[in-house]
Amino acid sequence: MNQAAALEKKPADKPRVLIVDDDLSMAEMLADGLAEAGYDATPLGSSDAAAKLLEAERFDALVSDLRMPGLDGLSLLEISMRVAPDRPVIIITAYSAVDSAIESIRRGAAHYLTKPFKVEELALFLDRALEEASLRRETRSLKRAIRDHWSLPNLVGQSAGMRAVYDLVDRLANSTVPVLITGETGTGKGVVARALHAQGGRAAGPFVTVNCAALPENLLESELFGHVKGAFTGATSHRAGLFEEAHHGTLFLDEIAELSQSLQAKLLDVLERGVVRAVGSNRERQVDVRVLAATHRDLRARVREGSFREDLLYRLDVVAIELPPLRNRREDLPALIAHFLAQAKARHPRSPVERFADDAMQRLLQHSWPGNVRELEHVIERVILLASKPELHASDMPSSLIVEAEATTHFGQTVLPLRELQRRYVAWAYAQLGERKLLTAQKLGIDDKTLARWLTRNADKTSS
Repeated sequence: MNQAAALEKKPADKPRVLIVDDDLSMAEMLADGLAEAGYDATPLGSSDAAAKLLEAERFDALVSDLRMPGLDGLSLLEISMRVAPDRPVIIITAYSAVDSAIESIRRGAAHYLTKPFKVEELALFLDRALEEASLRRETRSLKRAIRDHWSLPNLVGQSAGMRAVYDLVDRLANSTVPVLITGETGTGKGVVARALHAQGGRAAGPFVTVNCAALPENLLESELFGHVKGAFTGATSHRAGLFEEAHHGTLFLDEIAELSQSLQAKLLDVLERGVVRAVGSNRERQVDVRVLAATHRDLRARVREGSFREDLLYRLDVVAIELPPLRNRREDLPALIAHFLAQAKARHPRSPVERFADDAMQRLLQHSWPGNVRELEHVIERVILLASKPELHASDMPSSLIVEAEATTHFGQTVLPLRELQRRYVAWAYAQLGERKLLTAQKLGIDDKTLARWLTRNADKTSS
């Protein structure tokens, strides 16, 4: 193969490989074989020329002889790693230089082959190396996308309360101290936890989350700390816990107030000594984990009740971030509505919805949002899914918003008999809680028969 012809531009869809060997005929033979395997292969007989070409042009892989006059294979490996760290390098060498080839692996080469070898063997290792490089790039890209999605600029709202949250997240992101995130259900505590992780020095590490209220105590202990084979019935193999999975990253403990007293003691030990012990094991493992915790409960009240350890509270509450409820940051509603509308449209591109009419916007702005940001997001997604026209009006809103708006109008302008007030309130509560009778009865502090009676009165009143 003519070397000048080999340097001509090749089809862009084929992986480009630079083959370097001071025996040019060897490099050309390998290039011919790789061309038949679907590669765009460029042979060179000079390592000095190869070094310049690696700096000037894009190659997907490098195949280099180890021992050559001038720059050797290790020098080319170093240059390639500096210019393109993801580019796989395969070293070829004689049997007597295997020790040096092993050194090339230590320095970052993907593989080495001892002469003589078949071209098919080289093509196989190139396929694997390029696939692994592609996976690494995809993983980095995915991590970057996740980090960008959960980073500080993606928190929505410019109210005074949210600006205080941004300031704390910005100042605490690069710290390693635990952070306690408090606020009502649905205010976005998990989003803030992810922002703390994504903005900080641990962003490249894992972000592991566990809901402490979702699992019974024995399973939660195994989830957090892991277990060894035979530790309990069903433990058929060793399993690492979430603390180990979060090594060099962040562990987010949601609903921390629901943690049992015994697990609180173990968590305190991890925070103080940085070690975990799997269930059924006598061996401790060192872990480097930043702990973030969240709750909608009053932990100090829990301490007074004796259900939460005071010393653990002090360890977790080094710095606290309190999220304001949505009703206290109403100036953020237009931005949040636009944000969730855009997100819902992206998830459901076939939806015809383009905008909210003025009366629909008023309905959204006037609602009390007891479920906070989460409720707002779900309401918008629901109307985007169910609507059949570009512009939504107040009549297209969920019944809970309509009932509340009517109740607010009537209660604010008219003095009503107590029985009528009660009737309307029961109807509003029932709609507000998704027409779930058992939950409504529990929230109102009445039995289900009383609720059924009041709902029947509401139905009778409506029909009349």
